[in-house]
Amino acid sequence: MTTLLDAVREGRTDDIRPLLARLDRGGRKAALEELKALRKEARGWRWGERTRVRKAILVAGAGCHTGAAGCATWLGARDMRDWVHSPYPWVLEVLGDREPDWLADLARRLAARAVESEAEYRLVEELARRAGCPLPVSDGMVRAWAERVNSARWHGGSGKPLLDVLRADARLDVLVPHLLTMPELPSVVAWVDSGSPDEYWPAALTALVAEGRLDRAALLDGCTARLLRGGKPTDLRFCLLVVRGLAPTAEEEAARVADWMAMAADGPSPVAGHAQEVLARLDARGALSVRQLAEVSGGVLFRTEKKLVRAQLIHLGKVLRREPSAADELVPVIADAFGHPDTDAQERALKLAARALPAASPEVRAEAAGMASLLAPVHRETARAVFGELLEDAPGTAAYEEILPPPPAPRPLGPPAASVAELTEEVTAVLLRSDQEDVSAFERALDGLVRQAHSGREELITALESALAGQWWAKAPRDDVDRRMLRGGDGLHLVAASLLGRISRRAVHDGQTRGEAKGTCCHAALDAIVYARLWEAAAVVGAGTLPYLLATPTWHTGAIDAPELVERLRGYGELGVKAGPVDFAQALLRVRRTGEEKAAERAAALGTAEGDRLAEWLRADQPVATVLPQHVETDVPVARDWLRQTVTTVRRVLLSTDGNRLVQQRLPRTFHWLGSPHAPLNHRCYHWFVESPHWTAVLPRTARPWRRGCCPPSRRAWTSSGAPPGCCPRSPRPADPPPGRCIWPWRTGSAPGTRRTGSRRWTPCWCWRPGAGWTRSCSAASWRG
Repeated sequence: MTTLLDAVREGRTDDIRPLLARLDRGGRKAALEELKALRKEARGWRWGERTRVRKAILVAGAGCHTGAAGCATWLGARDMRDWVHSPYPWVLEVLGDREPDWLADLARRLAARAVESEAEYRLVEELARRAGCPLPVSDGMVRAWAERVNSARWHGGSGKPLLDVLRADARLDVLVPHLLTMPELPSVVAWVDSGSPDEYWPAALTALVAEGRLDRAALLDGCTARLLRGGKPTDLRFCLLVVRGLAPTAEEEAARVADWMAMAADGPSPVAGHAQEVLARLDARGALSVRQLAEVSGGVLFRTEKKLVRAQLIHLGKVLRREPSAADELVPVIADAFGHPDTDAQERALKLAARALPAASPEVRAEAAGMASLLAPVHRETARAVFGELLEDAPGTAAYEEILPPPPAPRPLGPPAASVAELTEEVTAVLLRSDQEDVSAFERALDGLVRQAHSGREELITALESALAGQWWAKAPRDDVDRRMLRGGDGLHLVAASLLGRISRRAVHDGQTRGEAKGTCCHAALDAIVYARLWEAAAVVGAGTLPYLLATPTWHTGAIDAPELVERLRGYGELGVKAGPVDFAQALLRVRRTGEEKAAERAAALGTAEGDRLAEWLRADQPVATVLPQHVETDVPVARDWLRQTVTTVRRVLLSTDGNRLVQQRLPRTFHWLGSPHAPLNHRCYHWFVESPHWTAVLPRTARPWRRGCCPPSRRAWTSSGAPPGCCPRSPRPADPPPGRCIWPWRTGSAPGTRRTGSRRWTPCWCWRPGAGWTRSCSAASWRG
């Protein structure tokens, strides 16, 4: 026994079999206990030593087990598979003296466990051969077999046809039937290249059926059952290719009519489309009764896929022309389509019902007329012409009036956090949120940090140190934190880290001096403003000099009420505090200026430099960016790519802006880019599909030109789709929007109330007009399709 353990420790696998032959049943049991202890000890060894010893442990343990169940557990253990070269040839040697029944039991147990490699598949295959029993079949065995077949195609450096490899496999008729019962098909089986489908599994299996190697009925039943059960799209595509390759006969299709009906009603769209084709063939042969057609049509017409609904209505029209007597059973089903969400489907169903009504009974006509209340308002007049007096008492026939949802109202930001515990919760929530989309929460947390750093600094630091102990900057060296923060700012993390002393004062100073916008696009300019504000806040919380921020919004849109900003400046004057230049400039960009003459007078009466600048800003009638007359380039050729697969030319709106003297002279250098004149043809932007909610919050009062200038892909999409240049689909309602500002609903399709003209669909939208406020007299158009 000691000699066997020494051989295992030294990794002498070839010596294990003769050493095991000297042991009786009791000796093997004792040796197994020592092998278990050695196996546990080897878990802490280095990989090379552990691999060498574990192979010997695996072989010796297999030989020491006297029961097939224990041996299968030993061989299938996860930690015993940590090897490069297979140890299973030695395992077969030490099991050479076992009875065939014992080997068959071991093979079945190993197959039932996770078979994950070709080596394990060969082990089970060899055990079954020695035992003289059929090959055990399991999901793992079939998966390993499929991988083995796929790799056998490329032995020798040249690709062999898959059909030849499968034709030479003796296990084909045993493993293929189980293939279709697996929860998911192996990836090498399910994958089919549409460019050369004859080289893949579906074509090979259908060819083997034609040769008589596989049972046609079993393969057809298996694929049909899998299509009925559903699954991954690749698996369903595989089964569809097999079914189409088998080309079922009329008798085979008629024998599975219930399966086709279930697929058409509830299957995924590709499966339902195939089942619909099969049912149409069965109906043409007279193998589908009118009752069965009505049943399956009810399910298909309830689906949302327009193609399937349109095809079913067309087929019903053919049936009614062929058999007018079927109207009593089919018209109620057609009337169910009156409630379909697509108005085109409603129109087709109404026309079909109009043709079939003369052959229907009075009861069926009345029933169909009752369903007409589900039609969209655009079809009401047609329905009245079809059903006549039957619609007089039907509900919902009142004149339709377009009703839009009310425009979104601005929400107040709310009072600041009342305690350190509440502020800690808000700050932690903002820092742990991955999307960083809630600007209101960010602004509340930022203002709260400045307030508490001024009034309750020590208590705030104590609370945040425990709450934010898991952040990366709380554990990283200060030099690394400085370097990373100077590269990107990292949002509110920058301010919190500065408060807790994780950023050096030199880094804070460098961050403030690097605040000037770099680059030639509005993305870089807006990013620079956001970063400059964060670095200034980091300096403020580090020193605790400001009681609150001036730029904290009053409303969730980012806007500040002018009287509120005047009162904040009055508080600064009473405390003798000087405003932060970036914070005050951001407050000016956010303040409401329309009709605020009284607020301007109160600001001028403060007698401070900031009050005078605020009064001058409120009285200025020039926006931050004056939009110059737009030049529209029509029929601009563009290259086709993955994004514009069907677009060849676009209408491009070139938006230019004039300069602003106040921005250039009164605001810090970080903001000067906004007040400079710009022409889009003279700028290059490398921000592709980038959007930040903080950009909109920088300029909530004059966001229109910047939204359009910061989204060049979206701008091209609107103009190439025929949308009016004044519309912006994603813009929230501002309080004082510029003239012609539209809020365009996303769903401009066939919703009730949509008016269509030619190939365009016109949908009402909210529009701000001077002197009229928010109206819905403006309509936005999008090209159909």
